Amino acid sequence: MSTLYHITTGQQLSEAKQTGEYHPPSLTAEGFVHLSQRHQVLVVANLFYRNAADLVCLMIDTDKLRAPLKFESAAHPDGNAHAEIPLNEQFPHLYGPLNMDAIIGVADLEADDQGKFVALKGE
Repeated sequence: MSTLYHITTGQQLSEAKQTGEYHPPSLTAEGFVHLSQRHQVLVVANLFYRNAADLVCLMIDTDKLRAPLKFESAAHPDGNAHAEIPLNEQFPHLYGPLNMDAIIGVADLEADDQGKFVALKGE
């Protein structure tokens, strides 16, 4: 088993639990769900979610995924490259909805006094 991660809101997670599948906006807009490897989570959180409220990080068992998973170059939602992410860095992209039975845990993102994410709590 390999574990991947996805940052979302508690509200989006609650909605997904009702339907049995998680369909984030990126699935419609870009055709895939953005995932991260463990070492990428805090970088992604600080680049795209800094000072956001109600965030959680889903822990995902890759053996249970039903949709195709591909490791690809970073796909930045804003279309810009970021110095914090090396050009050769590969990110996991899930090409379909995330089935809820693949979620093996939910962690909170811990921020410091300046709103910078510094740790995952509960992983």
